Amino acid sequence: MIRFKNVSFQYTKEQDSLKNIDLTINDGDVVLVCGPSGCGKSSLVRCVNGLIPHYYQGRMTGSVTVGETDVSKTTLRKLSRHVGTVFQNPRSQFFNVDTTSELAFGCENFGIEPRDIEQRINSVVNRHGLGKLMDRSIFKLSGGEKQKIACASIAVEPIDVVILDEPSANLDFAGVCELQRMIESWKEEHKTILIAEHRISYLFPYISRALLMNNGEIVKEFTAGEIRKLSEEELHGLGLRAEEMQDPTDISIDTKDAKKSDEKMVLSNMTYSYKGEQPVFDIPQMELPRGEIIGITGANGAGKSTFLRCLCGLERSCKAVLKIDNELWNNQMRLRNIYMVMQDVNHQLFTDSVLEEVMISQETEDREEALKILGSLDLKEYADKHPLSLSGGQKQRVAVASAIASGRNIILFDEPTSGLDYSHMLQVSELLKKLRDKGKTVIIVTHDIELIKNACTIVIPFARLKM
Repeated sequence: MIRFKNVSFQYTKEQDSLKNIDLTINDGDVVLVCGPSGCGKSSLVRCVNGLIPHYYQGRMTGSVTVGETDVSKTTLRKLSRHVGTVFQNPRSQFFNVDTTSELAFGCENFGIEPRDIEQRINSVVNRHGLGKLMDRSIFKLSGGEKQKIACASIAVEPIDVVILDEPSANLDFAGVCELQRMIESWKEEHKTILIAEHRISYLFPYISRALLMNNGEIVKEFTAGEIRKLSEEELHGLGLRAEEMQDPTDISIDTKDAKKSDEKMVLSNMTYSYKGEQPVFDIPQMELPRGEIIGITGANGAGKSTFLRCLCGLERSCKAVLKIDNELWNNQMRLRNIYMVMQDVNHQLFTDSVLEEVMISQETEDREEALKILGSLDLKEYADKHPLSLSGGQKQRVAVASAIASGRNIILFDEPTSGLDYSHMLQVSELLKKLRDKGKTVIIVTHDIELIKNACTIVIPFARLKM
């Protein structure tokens, strides 16, 4: 049993993140924690895995117990024998450079015999079809593949409580289906599961109940039946993602808004290989329409993120050429003229404040314009905050704000809405449309069905690009 008794928590120099939480979660329950970005979902689950109060500094009152253990009076090491977590950014929880060692790591720390560890790994790998990801470099995995390895590493461990923080954020359709099977297997093992998530429909068959949070409080509790009965409009009104599971490559969108311009970008000789491996893709020549919002969809690990990095000139070994208006752009030219928002935005947050982060992207610093952009993404109140102190969804919006401030005519986004609630997804969607209205070309790698339907004027399955 997990028990919150009148728990409040305030991060150092921040407003309260949790307020007066009284909550009991019984053994074997599967509980969904949902609500808008920054509502306190991650803070709530951090109280269960011990990151609050042992890692994140702040002022905590009340108590949290897991079984008979008071979280504040034990150590993270001891608590880890009972609680496993898949973080919103799985890269932050890896300790090894290869996937097989990562799966073994937790059990090794528990002192489990090597033969038993091998059996546990084989059981999880075979049950969930992860053979292709074994003995791979962590650094060569896509975001979705990293998420799968993080989930598998928890599945291997003999723990009682599983915490998932935005587990579907970087997963493709097949990956979400696999996550469902993993949750189902944990349920069969009578594990207690706590899931903080924006995209919720795929969880409906498994949850015992749902907790809706806002401003650090649990404002409503739903039974599984009650939340399943809510209409799409009602779920959107609560700030929740309501899309049904669907393979984005099967989506047909209304292209009536496409400009159907004759202006094209011509990409030539784009090929890329990791050292000692087969090419990720080989594109002799392809045309992309200008002035559109182009959605690129495809499976985890297909090479979509690598394609964007090559397109914007970040991968120096890729000698592709982009032809625009009879001008040939090599790597250096593309680096100067194309802006990219990465999948892991922590890689591109450099300054000490959100406002500075936006202004550093401007060709000429304009404080008022930067504040206006922040206001359009509900970030103005965080202007003086350090970017890395924000929630995952808020960081994502800061990176989008920086892209808008750059003024570049070609802007690439790698999963720009992966950590966003419904209302902020719509905000990003509207901003992408405004960029297009200004003549910008926007290329988005995404699994987000609602973003595709709301913003994209053209959708291209990545398999068609790889050649």
